[in-house]
Amino acid sequence: MEGTTIGTSAAADLARRVLGKRNLVLVGLMGAGKSAIGKLVASEMGIPFIDSDHEIERVSRMTIPELFEKYGEPEFRKLENRVISRLLRTGPRVLSTGGGAFMNGDTRASIQHSGLSLWLDADLETLWERVIKRDNRPLLKTENPRQTLENLMIARYPTYALADLSVKSRDEKKDVIASEVIGAVAALASGSGDE
Repeated sequence: MEGTTIGTSAAADLARRVLGKRNLVLVGLMGAGKSAIGKLVASEMGIPFIDSDHEIERVSRMTIPELFEKYGEPEFRKLENRVISRLLRTGPRVLSTGGGAFMNGDTRASIQHSGLSLWLDADLETLWERVIKRDNRPLLKTENPRQTLENLMIARYPTYALADLSVKSRDEKKDVIASEVIGAVAALASGSGDE
C-alpha cells in the first residue's frame, strides 16, 4: 500500500525523536515533491503537515499567482518570510516551503535556527515532467519555461545545498522517497547523517 513501507515505523519514531520540537522543513524547486513527500513523511511520523504556500494563500486570501501579479516577487518574499517564521514557532511538524523560500537569507536563517532543513534534490527531467502538468507556476510564465526552470536550478541549487540534509527526488514511488527522508533524519541520531 502506498504511504507505508515495511520497517519504516521504527525509523519514523527515531526521526521524530531527532526532531524534538523542531520542524522538518522541506526545500527545493517546484516539482521536487515537497508537498506530496511531506504529507507522507508527516503521516508516517505521526506529526502534522503544513504547506507554507497554502498558509500564505489562507492568510492573504489570494492565490500565489495573484500575489505575484499584484505585489511582485519582492513583496511576496517578505510575506513568505513572515508566514514561515511564524510557522516555525510551533513544532514538531513537516513544513513544505515554496521553491524560493530558502533563497531568502532571513527565511533561511529562521529555518536553520528553528528547524531541520532537507533538500529534495531533483534533476531537470524529473522537475520538467512534473511541472509541465500544471499551469500555476508564476515563475514559469516565460517564453521558454524549460530554460527558465534550468536557470532556476543553476541559480538555486548551490543555496539548497546548504540544507542540513538532502535526498534525491526522482522517478520512484513517493513512499520510497518518503522512507529515504525519514531515514536521513533518523540517521542523525547516531551522528551518521550522511547526505
